[in-house]
Amino acid sequence: MEITNKRQSFRYMKRYWILYAMLVLPIAFFLVFRYIPMAYIQIAFKNYSIVKSPSEMEWAGKNGFEYFIKAFSNRDFLYSLRNTIGLNFLDLLFGFPAPIILAILLNELAFKRFKRFTQTIVYMPHFLSWIIISGMALQLFAPTTGLINIVLNKMGFASIPFLNEPSYWVVTYILLGIWQSCGWNTIIYLAAITGINPELYEASSVDGASRLRNIWHITLPGLRPTIIVMLILSLGRILGSEFDRPYALSNKLVSEVSNVISIFVYNNGIRGLQFSLTTAVGLFQSVVCVIFLFAANALAKKFGERGIW
Repeated sequence: MEITNKRQSFRYMKRYWILYAMLVLPIAFFLVFRYIPMAYIQIAFKNYSIVKSPSEMEWAGKNGFEYFIKAFSNRDFLYSLRNTIGLNFLDLLFGFPAPIILAILLNELAFKRFKRFTQTIVYMPHFLSWIIISGMALQLFAPTTGLINIVLNKMGFASIPFLNEPSYWVVTYILLGIWQSCGWNTIIYLAAITGINPELYEASSVDGASRLRNIWHITLPGLRPTIIVMLILSLGRILGSEFDRPYALSNKLVSEVSNVISIFVYNNGIRGLQFSLTTAVGLFQSVVCVIFLFAANALAKKFGERGIW
């Protein structure tokens, strides 16, 4: 029996060895750039020295938690923490439903050519960097030279400070984020819609159900597992913060709402050379994100959903 199993394993590996060989590069990538750097997490608990390895560095004061205490005593960090949670919550509130709605609308389009054209158009912003998008936003929303404000002035209306007032900046930030990512995220939901049994739509049409009824009773329930998984992943990033988007769109006039944790880490770690402090902030950020991820997954399972594991 054992010899038979070995022969089967040998035949299997002989047949599919190329697939396993293709895994070498992804595994090497994760080892080099994800797992080996974890050894440097201990910098958060030690006094950083560029000439010493992490194991040789001296432990920080207050049982190693000196830099965590410094972070939570830093007013700039508390502001960045507030801004990160606030902006991510608004992204989740307004940005999460957008691709779902767009996917349903695209699915309901009768003309296939127009549907493909629309899909291509809404995907395109995803491939633009935030530096390019910020330049476009400046041309459109600048107080005096922006196209939108020029049109408003010619119509007799006052200029709107899209990029200069904190409240307007937040709205602009959220809308640009939706515009940039909404089309790309619809791919997942469109793929989920194709997995719904078409006989359900045919049966409902025979019963006289309208399109809205089909969406409510067939499409949305069919999308529910995908929506739950994507929501769990989004909640896991509630304290995460990308750097390029807020950094490219921010300016001194709106720094009170635009400075997020990633910008705090950049200013204090890369520019300020406070590596222990910013490592502590990054570790705190990661731990909270993992807690949110586990909590959201447990909550989903409690309500009968599969979750992500």
